Formats: sequence, structure tokens, C-alpha cells
Amino acid sequence: MTTTPTRALSRLTMTGTPELVRFALRRDRLLLPAWAVAIAGLIAASASAIAGLYPQAAQRIALGVTIGAAPALQALTGPVYDAASVGGLTAWRVTTMASVLAALMSILVVTRHTRAEEETGRAELVGACPVGRHALPASGVLVAAGANLLIGVLITLGLAGQGLPVAGALAFGAAVSGTGWAFTGVAALAGQITAHARTANAIAIAALGAAFLLRALGDAARVEALSWLSPLGWAQRVRAFAGERWWVLALFAATGLAFLAVAAVLARRRDLGAGLLAPRAGPRDAAASLRTPLALAWRLHRGVLLGWTVAFTVVGALFGALAHSVGDILRDNPQLAALLSRMGGGPGLLTDAFLAAELSVLGLVAGGYAVQATLRLQAEESAIRAEPVLATAVPRWRWTAGHLSMALAGSAAILAAGGLAAGIAHGLRVGEPAGQTLRLLGAALAQAPATWTLAGTAMLLFGLLPRLTALAWAALLVFALLAQLGELLRLDDRIRNLSPFAHVPQALPGPVDLSPLLGLCAVTLLLLWAGVVAFQRRDLRGD
Repeated sequence: MTTTPTRALSRLTMTGTPELVRFALRRDRLLLPAWAVAIAGLIAASASAIAGLYPQAAQRIALGVTIGAAPALQALTGPVYDAASVGGLTAWRVTTMASVLAALMSILVVTRHTRAEEETGRAELVGACPVGRHALPASGVLVAAGANLLIGVLITLGLAGQGLPVAGALAFGAAVSGTGWAFTGVAALAGQITAHARTANAIAIAALGAAFLLRALGDAARVEALSWLSPLGWAQRVRAFAGERWWVLALFAATGLAFLAVAAVLARRRDLGAGLLAPRAGPRDAAASLRTPLALAWRLHRGVLLGWTVAFTVVGALFGALAHSVGDILRDNPQLAALLSRMGGGPGLLTDAFLAAELSVLGLVAGGYAVQATLRLQAEESAIRAEPVLATAVPRWRWTAGHLSMALAGSAAILAAGGLAAGIAHGLRVGEPAGQTLRLLGAALAQAPATWTLAGTAMLLFGLLPRLTALAWAALLVFALLAQLGELLRLDDRIRNLSPFAHVPQALPGPVDLSPLLGLCAVTLLLLWAGVVAFQRRDLRGD
């Protein structure tokens, strides 16, 4: 039997893929199972909680009617297709959240094993061995695909194990896994555009944010065409537990394969370690404004900060525009009204409760910026860009202070942007633009001390255990789950209080108690101080 030249070339370009897959799995032996168990556990726990909160079909149907009449709720979590069943309500409540987490995991995994390997020079060392040209990116894609498959299997087992229909459980797991697969392709394509892993992650996460906004606008305005433009909208429209649409899964498969095919073509048009968009050459002499560590940090962070600010402005305006409809709708459902009231407002202040709940979501997301900005220190150190700076008269504490200033001030700035946009949009709806803007701006900024504790956590890990800085992201994920699902899952207050966001006072109903905020600031200062001291005592690029 003869082998065609094309087939032989294909085999050569994939040589070494199994070995690289095993190596990637070895590196992520703790991270990937943690992601899979967290996402599947979130869904299984939500199903159990909904069955306990709404044991009667009549209760579930009443909730479904309320959701269907509230554009704001549909913007957040999508439409409910079968409110009579526990599975249908579970699909409404957590499909979007689980799909976003699966997509985020896929983006981080693919970038970690592809573009980050090129940026650090490890891909060049691997390429010096008998390894095919596409073996390294293929290994990253296969690992992400395997992780998504594991998530789908665990979701199916977790829901079917609670007595829910197997077909619906399988469709639910496939929808979440399919979203992860689609964004695996997005991340692979983003890695071809830029030479930096951080930028590749930013591009892919921006695409995820755009997908969320398209789905939210489409569901809130009941414009199906918009929702069908988003993979997150497809996950809802698989209709798990509500007459499953299996053909929608083909959209995920085709999208992921299409992005991967384009990424493979583009990979042949660039050099190893480079991106399709070549970095712009800088001036021969640095500007006088870059003479201080803070000025250098501003130069490095300003692009990312601008992107976060724009995103928070858009999302805040969306929340503010939809908030006015919540008060009239929720009065017909005492249980949901009580739930939202416990999340942020007192009786009769359901609109404020909705706004407070959504501002708390913005606070959690701002925590992601705080972690990202703080860990820029690690990126600069790993890329050997910190050494030339620290070889001058700049002490380590001043260098770290510059980046930490951007993490703290930047997170406050993006929260302010979201609060201002929400206040203006809501104020125009109710005829009080000035008053509502000031109220929501203050409520948004009240979230800042909680986000700063995440910056402190990241700094402590960077200074003390730089190999474990991923734990800062794990902490953010845990805090998000406690904040968003702690009430639904009826967790003990001692567990929920582990999250700094549980200590943020509610600013909209009345005067704010500043003592919890001052306590969070004190914790942040302690974490930052410990991290800076630990960093000054260790070697660069070491533990």
C-alpha cells in the first residue's frame, strides 16, 4: 500500500502530538479537573436547590410566567422554555453561567498551551525536537476539547443521577460543552493574531463578552435573530428538558472547526513566535513621561484598562435601561421578590434590589481586572522585562507599586464607569438622571474594596508562591459562586462570609455602614504589604 505525499506531510506536521497532549495534561492535572468539577457541581447543586425551593409544579409555572414578563431577567439568564419541570428551570438559571465558565476555561487552556508557549520561547525548544509544525497547537486544542467533553459527561451524570430525564441531561451537558468547543476555536484564532498571550486572551474574552451582549439584547428585546448570532444563545436554544433541539449542536461543531481551520491557515503565514499583526516599533528614545515606574505601568496597562472601561460602560447602560421593568413584574411573585430583596434591597425596593444585585456582579467581574492587572508583574518578570528596570536605581517596591496602583485605581475606575452608565440610563427612564447617577455611582464604588482584596491575594501569591498565582483566579471563581448561588443553595452564612463580597454593605436602600469597607481595605493593605515583602526577599524568576 502506498502513501500519498499529502497524507505523509499531514502525518509529519502532527508528529509528537500524543506526547505533547500527555505533557499538557501533566501540567494541568489539577487545574482541569477543578474546572470540570466546579462547573458540573454548580449545575447539579442548582437543580437540587430549585427542586427544594419550588417542589410544586404550580410554583414553578408561576415563576416561569414572571420570568417571561421580565426583560431584565431574560437579559441575564435567557428565556425559560419549560417552567413546569425542575430541569427546565435549572436550564434557565445556569445555562448561561455554565456556558460562560466553559468558554472561559477553553480560552485560558488553549492560550496557555499555544501562544504562551511561543511567547516564552518554549515552543522553539519543543520545535527543535522531532515534532510536527502543528503538533503543539493541536495538543492545546485536544486538551481543551477533552476538558469540555469531561464537563459534558459530568453534567449529564449529575443531572440524571437526580432523576431528571436522561435526554435533557445529555442535551444540557452537550450545550455547555459545545459552547466551550466553539470558543476553543476562537482562542486558537486569537492566538494567531497577536504575539502576546495576554492580548490573545483579551481578544478571545472580548469575543465572549460580545456574545453575551448579543444574547442579552436579543432575549431582552425578544429579537431572536440577535440571540442566534451568539453561541451563548445557541446553548439556550438547545432547549434542554423542553423538547431538545439536537440539530443546534451542529452549530457548535461547525463553528469550532471553522475557526480552527482559519487558525491553521493563518499559522502557515507567520513566523514562530510572531503574530499576524506585527508589534509597532517604538521610538528610539523613551519619552520623558516614562521616567517613573508609575508612568511605565500606566503605559503598559492603559490599553487593557480602556477595553474594560468600554465594556463596563456598555453593560452598565444595559442594566440601567432594563431595571425600571423589574419593580412592576416582581410584585406578582413574592418568592422571587424576597430572593432579590435579600440580595440587595428591602421590601418595596425591588428595582433597587435588582440594580444592587447587578452591581455586585460588576464588582465580581472587576475582581478579574484586579487579578489580571496585578499578575502583569509576573508576566513582566517571566518575559525578562523586569530585570532591565530593576537593574537601574528603581527599587522593587516602587516597581510593584506602579502596577498595584493600576490594579487598584483601574478597578475603581471601571466600576465607576459601570455605575455612571447605569445611573444615567436608569435616571433617564425614571426622570431623575442626576440623583440616580450619584446613587448608582456610589453603590458601584462600594464594591471596590472587595475587588481590591483579590489584588492583594494575587500580590501575595506572586511574592510568596509565584508558581501558584493561578490560585488568585480560583479564589475569584469561588467568590463568584458563593455570591451568585449561595442564597439559592442555602449555604451556611459562615461559608458565604468567606467571600469579601459578602461584606459589602448595600448602598442603595439608605446610609452606608463604612466599617466593613474599612475592614476590607485593611485586609487588602495587609495582603499587599506581605506580598511586596515576600517579593523583595526572593530571587527573580524563582520561588
